[in-house]
Amino acid sequence: MPVTAKLSRLFYERLGEQLANELVDWFNAVDATYRSDLRELNELNFARFEAKLDQRLAELRADMRTEFVTKAEFRAEISKLTTREELRTELAALRAEMQAGKAELIKWMFLFWAGTTLAGLLYR
Repeated sequence: MPVTAKLSRLFYERLGEQLANELVDWFNAVDATYRSDLRELNELNFARFEAKLDQRLAELRADMRTEFVTKAEFRAEISKLTTREELRTELAALRAEMQAGKAELIKWMFLFWAGTTLAGLLYR
């Protein structure tokens, strides 16, 4: 829907009716061209966005399938542990690994805190 440019009466009187109408038509043609170009650009950008979205969704689905396979493998491994004693042994080993990781994390957090505090005091 083109927007018809409206010029003042003085403009029409100075340039004449025909020239002023040609100018208005030219403005409308330029406006229509820009609108068409903008519409095409928007469609291209949306197509690119949609392609990226499809790609990312496919990657997410693949990651989720991998995660589900991993959980299925974990469940299969748990089902192999037939006795309670084996399960307790495995859980104790898992707890020990988690505690070691927790201690390591606390050590690094303290070192980071001490380093940033010292750096803050030195650069004051």
